[in-house]
Amino acid sequence: MRKKIVAGNWKMNKTLAEGLQLVDDILKLSNENDEVIKIIAPPFIHLASVAERVKSVKGFEVAAQDCHQMAKGAFTGEVSAEMVASTGTRYVIIGHSERRTYFGENSKLLAQKVASALANNLIPIFCLGESMEDRNANVHLETVKQQLKDGLFSLLPADFTKVIVAYEPVWAIGTGVTATTHQAQGMHNFIRSEINKKYGKVISENTTILYGGSCNAENAKELFSCLDVDGGLVGGASLKASDFVAIANSF
Repeated sequence: MRKKIVAGNWKMNKTLAEGLQLVDDILKLSNENDEVIKIIAPPFIHLASVAERVKSVKGFEVAAQDCHQMAKGAFTGEVSAEMVASTGTRYVIIGHSERRTYFGENSKLLAQKVASALANNLIPIFCLGESMEDRNANVHLETVKQQLKDGLFSLLPADFTKVIVAYEPVWAIGTGVTATTHQAQGMHNFIRSEINKKYGKVISENTTILYGGSCNAENAKELFSCLDVDGGLVGGASLKASDFVAIANSF
């Protein structure tokens, strides 16, 4: 049975004190429903403190927003998967569209990051999605298919089962525009069908696929009602405790 997940990606927001206050506010507002996994993805400086805050709270986990592909070395400013894991963090976002766009991360690099994460017992939340140009040119399915193939399909079945997939239409991230339920369900179903072709029905039916792209407290319930949408990767709405909790309660 696949997991229901709401992950909040804070991006480059919140000082350490502000971040801890936000976590405390989220915990105060949250109920004891551990059927939905709530993942908090703060900046690197928060990881150890947030992991300590939530380690004894059912249904809460922590994710890093990225990790380096190499185990160690002279890579000033970077953070390895081993370092992330050492903070008590169990998840890591890989391939977010902002990493692909602003930092030029390509499929070969992302596949290396996935491998590094898995080698350090981190659970990758692997992001993929198309641009508006891709969708308007009617190549959005092929774009996502290629991202799946290049980023994940070299994994052995046992490793692939550890991965969470997050579909984020690039044209909907931070724009206030959200994919319709028809668009979201259509792409999620397509992703699941491609996983089925590669790894079989059992694995595809048990793969959690999240929707990311202006998911908020107003539209989450409708999006999460889609058959193949198992939760959300939330951006701006995760920076307000009441909104994040409302989204987590939308199942």
